Amino acid sequence: MAAHRNQTEHPALERALRAELRGEVEFDATARALTTMDASNYRRLPLGTVAPRDAADVSAALAVCREHGVPVVPRGGGTSIAGQATGTGVVLDLTRHLHRIVALDAPSRTAVVQPGVILDDLRTAAAPHGLTFGPDPSTHGRCTLGGMIGNNSCGAHSVAWGTTADNVHTLTVARYGGDTLRLGRAATTGLPDALRALPALAAANLALLRTGFPDLPRRISGYALDALLPERGTDLARAFCGSEGTLGVVTEATVRLVEAPAARALAVLGYADESAAAEAAPGLLPHHPLTVEGMAADLVRTPAALPRGGAWLFVETGGTTPAEARAHAERLLRAADALDGTVVTDPAGQRALWRIREDAAGTATRMPDGTEAWPGWEDCAVPPARLGPYLREFRALLAGHGLRGTPYGHFGDGCIHVRIDFDLLSTAGVARFRRFSEDLADLVVAHGGSLSGEHGDGQARAELLPRMYGDELVALFSRYKDIWDPDGGMNPGILARPARLDENLRFEVLPKRPVDVAFGYPHDNGDFSAAVRRCVGVAKCRTPRTTGADVMCPSYRATGEEAHSTRGRARLLHEMLAGEVITDGWRSDEVREALDLCLSCKGCRSDCPVGVDMATYKAEFLHHHYRGRLRPAAHYSMGGLPGWLRPAAPFAPVLNALARVRPLAALAKRLAGIAPERTLPVLPRRPFTRWLARRRGKGTVILSPDRVATLWPDTFTNHLSPEVGRAAVRVLESTGRTVLLPGRGLVPGSPGRGLCCGLTYVSTGRLDKARKVMRRTLDRMGPSLGEPLVVLEPSCAATLRTDLPELLPDDPRAAELAASVRTLAQYLEEYAPDWRPPRLDRPVAGQTHCHQHAVLGDAAERRLRERAGLTGELSGGCCGLAGNFGFERGHWDVSVACAEETLLPSVRAAAPDTAFLADGFSCRTQLDQLGGVRARHLAELLAEGLPPEPDAS
Repeated sequence: MAAHRNQTEHPALERALRAELRGEVEFDATARALTTMDASNYRRLPLGTVAPRDAADVSAALAVCREHGVPVVPRGGGTSIAGQATGTGVVLDLTRHLHRIVALDAPSRTAVVQPGVILDDLRTAAAPHGLTFGPDPSTHGRCTLGGMIGNNSCGAHSVAWGTTADNVHTLTVARYGGDTLRLGRAATTGLPDALRALPALAAANLALLRTGFPDLPRRISGYALDALLPERGTDLARAFCGSEGTLGVVTEATVRLVEAPAARALAVLGYADESAAAEAAPGLLPHHPLTVEGMAADLVRTPAALPRGGAWLFVETGGTTPAEARAHAERLLRAADALDGTVVTDPAGQRALWRIREDAAGTATRMPDGTEAWPGWEDCAVPPARLGPYLREFRALLAGHGLRGTPYGHFGDGCIHVRIDFDLLSTAGVARFRRFSEDLADLVVAHGGSLSGEHGDGQARAELLPRMYGDELVALFSRYKDIWDPDGGMNPGILARPARLDENLRFEVLPKRPVDVAFGYPHDNGDFSAAVRRCVGVAKCRTPRTTGADVMCPSYRATGEEAHSTRGRARLLHEMLAGEVITDGWRSDEVREALDLCLSCKGCRSDCPVGVDMATYKAEFLHHHYRGRLRPAAHYSMGGLPGWLRPAAPFAPVLNALARVRPLAALAKRLAGIAPERTLPVLPRRPFTRWLARRRGKGTVILSPDRVATLWPDTFTNHLSPEVGRAAVRVLESTGRTVLLPGRGLVPGSPGRGLCCGLTYVSTGRLDKARKVMRRTLDRMGPSLGEPLVVLEPSCAATLRTDLPELLPDDPRAAELAASVRTLAQYLEEYAPDWRPPRLDRPVAGQTHCHQHAVLGDAAERRLRERAGLTGELSGGCCGLAGNFGFERGHWDVSVACAEETLLPSVRAAAPDTAFLADGFSCRTQLDQLGGVRARHLAELLAEGLPPEPDAS
């Protein structure tokens, strides 16, 4: 970790915290940079962070901060959309240690949790008892119970189970200064004298509390002071929910659980437009659905899986059996008066549809034309019966301000999410943001709504609360805050006496002019700042376990550290560009250290809802960081692998023998920057290109010279696993093709010579060398350029498909070559559709290469495996070797941890006759070295099922 650069500013505070706490106290630039932002438009600079180990640590931190007059900001998953998880002073990271489910009592349907418990972990623990926690925001895989209590979060199932406040029984809370309270209904014990003023506050304002709050299911704005009314039991826990860290810190919560339906079905209803869907939603509530979610066509980029219509309602039903759940959904479908509809009972099909909805918080941040869109008015709510008219007027208001947005959300509760294409970079754009915000607040209030229906007010909307509640009730909010926090140390500037909605915008610190960069960033108009801005903080990369085929983010799952998440790295790059916390620019050690454990797996390119591409950003950073400087040894050894392997090929037997001598191997690994735990790969006797040249020379298998398949001779296939190339030739020849290398006829007698995608140079940030290699490759392609190009190594295929045109954006040949790239399965499906693969009829296990998942997709491979009778799913996640990453010194532990997440357990659980499949050389090597099994490329399995050749040499 980089040296503390902020030590001299608050040394007494830092020393006091370290003396009193057992948890981590971090005042360095990295810790501060990681917590400047949440998932909102706002940014505030903290002094440092504290990760308390227990409730006593929380109290101690609050006592020390009060003694030093420093504010405190509680922080869970950092996914708040209104700015309430940012702040000055000390940020309490409640996720690192306070994530224990203390107790789960199934008979009473309650659970006792610490604030850092991730919602999905609680749901998983409750599931064996047939229970769940009702509220479920779309960030359920990474949001925390403490954050949900702070924001009074809701989620898709609130029509059935209510908000978080509806599901909280009691709370243990630490106040600024460190004293601890237990909150529940009126029979509250241990209240200090200061809080005894709360019943008096309510008694003196009964009329205002009874009439001042709108009656709607999603009223989240402001403090829930009506929970203090005597007829509501003076529920102090409920009144605390939604206080956004401004009153105290939850250290433990007893929450209610609900019965989870044993089976679920999903009715997807199509309507002509958004207003029709909104007006239909309230009529479905008497049928007791679990959800009524809505979205329109301008959010769904690929609506092929949805019924006819311009807008849709997702209505989930439950039952004790699948048949009962389906029947419930079908009854609802018949009563819905929809344009079209379908009922989905298959769990995988339901998950695929729900993913469209859950990823909307990210996908909505980009318009179809690539324009950026931002939160700020993410979750207004109106009475459900008013939703249709409200949406029409909302769309008109957008148009009147020259803005665009894509509404979606909880139609059954009248709550709408939307990202809007505000210009938050210019003075005029920010002024328009303010005018629109004021007008929209008035529109919401005119419809009897709440400025916030789910995510809280934060800094985004609290300034406008007088428009909703009036000055008298808002003044009461401030008095309530002062009773709880007379020193004003808890999250100041939020809710009570808030900062202005156009202050502290996170964009104002970024460079005003484009940064000079190597990649073209075509999806961000060539602007690296815009690429970094893609990360809005929804933190899908912080999900602690792989789900399905997803890859992102393996290093975070291995370490659990924010700095090793895609979001964390994006935050550090943002602060590098800002230059306030991280001051060394491209030379920053803090950014380099965070990127060091990035595997460049490209998983975020596909799995991140906003398409953050950290592998590219890492290559860009390394390019600048080491420009004119000595690089790590691995950048020259493994980063220059193609250049080393070509001259080494004739000496393969000698080099293999030397590698078996342990002292020599250890010395070679030390000099090359290779992890001592790694085994050096064995070099083959003959590269693939020499084998193919000999085969062509024998002239025995040219079946149809006018039907040519062009096969890319990537470095890994050619020099490390030529058996894969030989198998691919057999498969392609079985389709009636003649297999040739690119560049034929350009260099007499040497097709394929000098061709390289540049992968290893890109991954180590040697981008000048990468462009030189890529230009040479384009020059040597000759008449092969534009022909379908079969690439066997997924990482090389991904480099040709994406990095090549992005590093050479002005060379039209780069785009032409990129467009020609096919995997073997894609080529067979497209150019040999009538070819029948051999029936292998056996189970498979192994790994889908992360670059294939992220860039190329594996749909064709799945279909080919099915046709060949290869059954079973390949692992998601990342194998952990990831090219040079797992071979580099210092990466062994993370590499093994990544493999142990899904890949190695799948190998251990495999049946005895299972074939292990991995198209990537890295994946095969990891399986060999850590799993003790020989994995093969799909081409090898297919070739084994073909009739034997007369001469297999």
